[in-house]
Amino acid sequence: MKIAVLDRLTLGSDLDLSEAKKFGEVVIYDKTDIDEVEEHIGDADVVFVNKVKLNETNLKNAHNLKVICEAATGYDNIDVAYCKSRGIAVCNVPGYSVYSVAQVTVSMVLYLVNHLPEYTGYTKSGIYTDAGNANILSPVYHELLGKTWGIVGYGGIGARVGEIAKALGCNVIAFKRTPIDGVQCTDIDTLIEKSDIITVHIPLSDATRGLIDKARISKMKKSAILVNTARGGVLDEAAVCSAVKEGKIAAFGSDVYSTEPFSVSSPYYSIKDLDNVCLTPHMAWGALEARQRCFREMIDNMNAFFKGETRNRIDLAEGM
Repeated sequence: MKIAVLDRLTLGSDLDLSEAKKFGEVVIYDKTDIDEVEEHIGDADVVFVNKVKLNETNLKNAHNLKVICEAATGYDNIDVAYCKSRGIAVCNVPGYSVYSVAQVTVSMVLYLVNHLPEYTGYTKSGIYTDAGNANILSPVYHELLGKTWGIVGYGGIGARVGEIAKALGCNVIAFKRTPIDGVQCTDIDTLIEKSDIITVHIPLSDATRGLIDKARISKMKKSAILVNTARGGVLDEAAVCSAVKEGKIAAFGSDVYSTEPFSVSSPYYSIKDLDNVCLTPHMAWGALEARQRCFREMIDNMNAFFKGETRNRIDLAEGM
């Protein structure tokens, strides 16, 4: 059996992939450009992939390919319908990054709420040393106690963020298509208007693309902090960047972008240096423990497939 790993660097150069070698020949590519996909897949039986886009154009000649193992929960980079038509199994890894993404999400919120760029700037620049006062308390920051934390998407990650938000004293409301006990669920517009903190954890789909658009951003409190660790396409990126520059929202954080990495022409490039902005390079999912968990699950998905078992099969999902 031959296994092709298409974009090893997206998993981190420190991650040990040797377990895969127990199952056959493993060919590892640090990255695969779009015009290299067909060649890199070649005669592989299995493909391990994270970000590379796979569709009819580059899969049509992959005659040996039996299963694609996605190194993520989201799989919008794969044309699953085409794979199903070809009998190519597609597996994802749900839930592996819950703790990692929740940790980074809350860190971003606290970073922005507490104005840490400004305050650490005082000590780094020597302003604090030269000030002659024991304290510097500007800009003003506020406790989270009693604030409303709105969570868009209340799956595993959103629920974990909700637990932490409650521990910090926040009132938690959530936008979830199927309401559940234990959290106040509301529609997206009510959440947008009422929340002091808004964090986004909803998968990208045709229904959620542009969910937080210019009109909804305009309804946010001027004091609102918005953080996105879901998918870039859930937000109207130009609209949110304009809102930040015009002071229509207080602060913004993101770990995800519609084009990754974002380019110098991206609206994010114009706000990346602002103190009330926290942009990270799609790293929230990637604590070492989360990546190790993800890779173990990919191995288990592949092994289950060749044993004739059904495990994390996206292509068999209802409605596909």
